Amino acid sequence: MNAVLGGEGGDPPVISVCVIAGTPGAGKTSLALRWAHEVQGRFPDGQLYVNLRGYDPGEPVTAHQALHRFLIALGIEPGSVPRDTDAASALYRSLLADRRMLVVLDNAATVSQVRPLLPGSSASPVVVTSRSRLSGLAVRDGARRLTLGVLPEQESVALLRTVTSGYRPDDEPERLVELARLCAGLPLALRIAAERAAGRPHLRLEDLITDLRDESALWDALSTGEDEDVEAVRTVFAWSYRALPDQAARLFRLLGLHPGPEFGLHAAAALAGLSTGRTRQLVDSLVGAHLLEQTAPDRYQFHDLLRAYAVDQAQYEEPGPEREAALRRVLEWYLHTADAAQSWISPAEDRLRLDPPTEGVRPLVFSDRDAAVDWAERDHDNLLESVRAAAATGHDRLAWQLSAALWDAQSPSAPGTDWPAVGRIGLEAAERLGDRAAQGHLLTDLGMAHTRINQLVESLECHQRALAIAQGRGDRLGEAHALNLIGLIHLRTRHLDVAAHHFEQAISAFREQDAAHWEATALSNLASTHYSAGRLSEATTVTGQALAAHRSLNNERGEGNALRLLSGIQREQGDRQAALSSAQQALDIALDLRDHRLEGFWLIALGDAQRDIGEFGDALISYQRAATLHQRLGDRSRQALAWHGTGDTYHRLGRNREAADFHRRAAAAHHELGDHWHEAQALDGLGTALHDEDPEAARQHRGTALRLLADYDDPRAVTLRGDIERRQTETG
Repeated sequence: MNAVLGGEGGDPPVISVCVIAGTPGAGKTSLALRWAHEVQGRFPDGQLYVNLRGYDPGEPVTAHQALHRFLIALGIEPGSVPRDTDAASALYRSLLADRRMLVVLDNAATVSQVRPLLPGSSASPVVVTSRSRLSGLAVRDGARRLTLGVLPEQESVALLRTVTSGYRPDDEPERLVELARLCAGLPLALRIAAERAAGRPHLRLEDLITDLRDESALWDALSTGEDEDVEAVRTVFAWSYRALPDQAARLFRLLGLHPGPEFGLHAAAALAGLSTGRTRQLVDSLVGAHLLEQTAPDRYQFHDLLRAYAVDQAQYEEPGPEREAALRRVLEWYLHTADAAQSWISPAEDRLRLDPPTEGVRPLVFSDRDAAVDWAERDHDNLLESVRAAAATGHDRLAWQLSAALWDAQSPSAPGTDWPAVGRIGLEAAERLGDRAAQGHLLTDLGMAHTRINQLVESLECHQRALAIAQGRGDRLGEAHALNLIGLIHLRTRHLDVAAHHFEQAISAFREQDAAHWEATALSNLASTHYSAGRLSEATTVTGQALAAHRSLNNERGEGNALRLLSGIQREQGDRQAALSSAQQALDIALDLRDHRLEGFWLIALGDAQRDIGEFGDALISYQRAATLHQRLGDRSRQALAWHGTGDTYHRLGRNREAADFHRRAAAAHHELGDHWHEAQALDGLGTALHDEDPEAARQHRGTALRLLADYDDPRAVTLRGDIERRQTETG
């Protein structure tokens, strides 16, 4: 490995990407990790590692999921990780640009898993392990390939001797050679065989080899004609498995049913229907036999080949009703534990009405929000796989309930792109059941999920379907939620009268249902609509009502949003000091909540207030911080709003070239997003910045802005068009 990567002492490696390819069980991961440990001093900024699970029986880790983990490790707040893979990859490369780190991408299956994870600088090299040659990396990315074969006979025997010497020092060399040949020189098989031999120091090695040969004959009869090396590994698996006590063997094969490659002790206990104490004893015996790997306290995972073998044994040896019961227990365990986590993570959301858990299912309880979030982060992938497993095995009620529970029990670090796929699986399960209430619930969640990733057409369709279901069922509260969420989409697309109508209907319905939290939320949305339309009198009244309601409910997030709105109203009414104070109070709340999304948005309001009061330097700092946060969040719309504010500030400072640059960037971003309203405002700002230097260009930009604004008829739009037309006349 040193020769492949190059470099001496503290010098950085000269090769950017190295692919270690080889047969299953050939020790690729061990070699990569051992080398990484030996050279850690060359990389002062640390190392990044991810198991991409490319050959696991379950779902592989996607490039975006790996980027999400890496960015958090690099110091990005979980909620600030961009949802778009390209944006996340760009942020990842920018963070590594000035660092010297080693990146280890273990068990990759495809080039598409790997390429977004490649840094842009050779100062941070990448080691990739895979069963595949990944030729595309060599062709396009200049990767060097190191192909691992099996261990030579002498080294295979040395490995066996190292493990067994303290227990059986008198084994004959020729017998060790025979055992090594039966293991095909594969390190994984050799390690398991050596542990088996060490665990039976008084049994002759010849007898152990006879057992292994017998197991090999049995496996040959069941062979699927795969690679000989794979068959050798599986033969050793079978040999070790057959030696397990009955309860340990049963747990091993039941763990093959677990939805996900890594699991906790309590999930394993649910699968087995045993106490956690007894399960811990059995799991420890599996770890000792190298049939499981312990990854953290009470956390375990399979090697992908061992998981496939466990799945086979469950199918061959575990009766169908027992498999069914075990899977149902673990799915119920995840469902009830997610429900418990929701009470801390999303306390305002209604809890699902769940049946009591089956006997033997003991879900976790959480002492505080941090404990709930920690569990949700650790088991996020398992919850996703649980939804898929429930649907695939006909447990439709569990499938829709698991997907709904996961939506409300997601940790702040969960990627926004993960849930919609399982949300659709849950919705299909609810449709198969004919459960209209469940369908409405999941359509509402799907609508919100699509909004988070800027898929507004899909979001509107989901909420309209949810509204029809609620109305058909006479579900007044569900109807109110749908009306409020549809209003938000119309607000974002600037159909302001339609938005206001939906919010007013939602407020009335929430009030009828005594849903004070949601009534206050809809009031804030109505206030935003009035403000966007330029109806400042109405906006002032409703904002005051919303602010009082949120404060009475001790809802800090709602209070901060109302203060942001109030700051904009006060600024336009000429009360600049009050506007500055309100924006600063909102920002303080965002900082206390440690919410970068709110901080970035409310910094724009603070920058606007600082600019209008003449604190131009502070305003530029606020806008820059807002733009940086929104870049990390992948929110290009709000990043462009910060650029627009920066352009206006530079214009007031008389620095029109800088002003024009920022307005151009803002206009281009809004144009790409199809946001005509904000594109027009940015073009107007660009025209103002170019007024003296290039009057004709200024006229063209303002003319485009007027065309973009032609379809808007709210008071703010009418005023803006009049202002632009006046400036056009002045330019002419």
